[in-house]
Amino acid sequence: MAVSGKYMAYVGSYSYTGKAKGITVYDVDVEKGVFHKRCEVEVDNSSYVIASSDGKTLYSIADEGVVAFRILENGSLSRLNSAKINGMRGCHLSTDADDKYIFVSGYHDGKATVLRLGKDGAVGEIVDGVFHKGLGSVAERNFRPHVSCCRRTPDNKFVLAVDSGLDQVKIYKFDEKDEHLVQVDMIPCDIESAPRCFRFSADGKFAYLLSEQKNTIDVFTYETGNRVPKIEKIQTISTTGKKASQQTAACALRFSPDEKHMFCGNAGDETVSVYNRDPETGLLTQICCLPISGEYPKDIAVFPDDKHIACINHGSGTITFFKVDYEKGLLIMSANEIKCNEPNSCAIVKVSD
Repeated sequence: MAVSGKYMAYVGSYSYTGKAKGITVYDVDVEKGVFHKRCEVEVDNSSYVIASSDGKTLYSIADEGVVAFRILENGSLSRLNSAKINGMRGCHLSTDADDKYIFVSGYHDGKATVLRLGKDGAVGEIVDGVFHKGLGSVAERNFRPHVSCCRRTPDNKFVLAVDSGLDQVKIYKFDEKDEHLVQVDMIPCDIESAPRCFRFSADGKFAYLLSEQKNTIDVFTYETGNRVPKIEKIQTISTTGKKASQQTAACALRFSPDEKHMFCGNAGDETVSVYNRDPETGLLTQICCLPISGEYPKDIAVFPDDKHIACINHGSGTITFFKVDYEKGLLIMSANEIKCNEPNSCAIVKVSD
């Protein structure tokens, strides 16, 4: 797969220890499958970063709320603004396809928050926020609400909010006229499965839900509706290999750019699983589950050539690089590891042709 243009990688890290500033900026060598450090940008405890759908803005969770940066033509970052979310610090961000809104997930306070975005990419005011209520099972990690992932559906009619504490995915109707989150349904998950995050296929026909305690990916079909969407489970597949550790927790889920493959990171087991994905049926087939020479692969960055990945290893403070051999089912280290203090997430962005 030939790839042209210049790419950058932005990695968010905790900064409370003083060893990291917040966001590390890297030049991406697509052909060799490696990052080269350029600089660091100050953000208080950048626990999650994403690029806008148009690739012009980078957003980061921070202690102060959500911070927006303009991505310059040379890949550098210029701070736009920040906005409070009127709650405890978030854990996950997403924007819709038109970059009209940004959705913030609150693990600590169980809150889903929606903020408006400006045409320049700046974060605007809060348009709505909902605190989840209820009790999960009697367990250390999931006895109360923990909103871990919110995304707008591809039809722009609904917002799905994953709650790892309540073991469910709440479905909200979201109308741009009144800009309110109104719950209309929910997807029940297995008790103590701890659903963590999900992703929609680009065609909007399939959703993939990762559960960190059950260590599975659930595949759903998705059809729009006026009052509620039609969502049906068609597959459950393990995130691990046959000899997984009892301490394993699935923690990252990514498509390849062409969506013919999917990647999943497993903490404790310290592995990445690679899957073939059938675009017609949406079903997954595991190719391999192999170690990534690091600890706690909290995120996976898939290079635009579909041939390389970078594992963002929070526990070991490293980023490791691999070439993927889909036919043989292998992850082949493509470069030496690089150090990065407490990395949490990564966004790869095209900045020029």
